[in-house]
Amino acid sequence: MSAYMIVHAKITDRDKFISGYAPAASKLVEKFGGHYVLRAPGSTVLEGDIEEGASVVISEWPDKETALSFWNSPEYAEVKKLREGCAICHVTVIEAPQING
Repeated sequence: MSAYMIVHAKITDRDKFISGYAPAASKLVEKFGGHYVLRAPGSTVLEGDIEEGASVVISEWPDKETALSFWNSPEYAEVKKLREGCAICHVTVIEAPQING
């Protein structure tokens, strides 16, 4: 069953984020078997404590274990350091079946 990692990020230094963290994280997402469904700035918060205008990233994974393998890997621990001081993130992962309409 597919899993989705959902990130809401307040990016405080977009240049540093885009030049350092984003490309390194993207390579690892691919290496670990995930792919991006959405990467976009400027969300509108309708309810809750997410920062207005936050960027949203959704990645799809083969299953929750694969997503957690990426998240808990030593490689990602190093890449995650690249966003220190340039982004505040809220991250969740959920396993869910496809919804066919």
